[in-house]
Amino acid sequence: MKKYSNQIIVVLTFITLILVLLNKNLVSDSILSSLYIWYNTLVPSMFPMIILSDILITYNTNILPNFITKYISKIFNISNNAVIIFILSLISGFPTNAIIIKKALSTSTITKEEANHLLLFCNFASPLFILQTLGVFYLKNTTLSIIILISHILSNIIIGIIYRNNNHPNNNYIIEPTKSQSFGDVLSSSIYKSVNSLLVIAGTVTLFLILTTLITHIFNLNTYLSLFIRSLLEMTMSLSYLSNLNINDTLKVVLSSIIISFSGLSIHLQVISSFEDIKYKYYLKGRLLSSITSGIISFILIKLTI
Repeated sequence: MKKYSNQIIVVLTFITLILVLLNKNLVSDSILSSLYIWYNTLVPSMFPMIILSDILITYNTNILPNFITKYISKIFNISNNAVIIFILSLISGFPTNAIIIKKALSTSTITKEEANHLLLFCNFASPLFILQTLGVFYLKNTTLSIIILISHILSNIIIGIIYRNNNHPNNNYIIEPTKSQSFGDVLSSSIYKSVNSLLVIAGTVTLFLILTTLITHIFNLNTYLSLFIRSLLEMTMSLSYLSNLNINDTLKVVLSSIIISFSGLSIHLQVISSFEDIKYKYYLKGRLLSSITSGIISFILIKLTI
């Protein structure tokens, strides 16, 4: 089965290469557009969060008061060690959440079962991305971005509560203190990792935008089919495309919430590539449920606001 999968990948890659050569001007414009959006929107919103999250993970210390840790642990039925992962995922966003979970799994602070469980509902977009990139640059309305952020967070929380009985937390795992490091070394390491992560994101965004551009151009898709393909493949570009459509704010908010909660296959690929034995069907199930839930919540909130 793996042999045939590899052959399919090779054939598709070769076809894509031919299409790129035949449409080199179109592809060049797509690359420049993706790099512009990456540099002007993703880097400012993600770079500081990735660095700060990595510093906290490196020091491997639960900074939360015990009563908060126990309360969150009880709500989601997760171990005490997993609570800080939930908080950091909420603050830093994806795909940093996958990096955090992978590091916790590699240091045996959480079990493999709990790692899969956390990926089900710890799939948060960066608050800075939603408030700044989406709210300021795309929608040009911070009120709408706040509604989207609230809907996005609540949808993940609801998924975590619904599936809380699927996890069997183990609080016998003890976080071992990390080896003594100077803050300068930790900061340098965090910056290095952050730059690498952002470069990977740049490459992924560019690749998926090229695929999207080729598909929409070759098949001459209409506006809504084009939006669907963009949303399926890559989140950032689809949100940029959506913001320029001549539709009412209610529809923009609902569709933005759905797109962010699904995240796009580019984010899915970055997350599942971080793990060898992740159960993707559960991760995909969480994204689909979260998309539906966030869409409903955002619709209710914007109707109450307007």
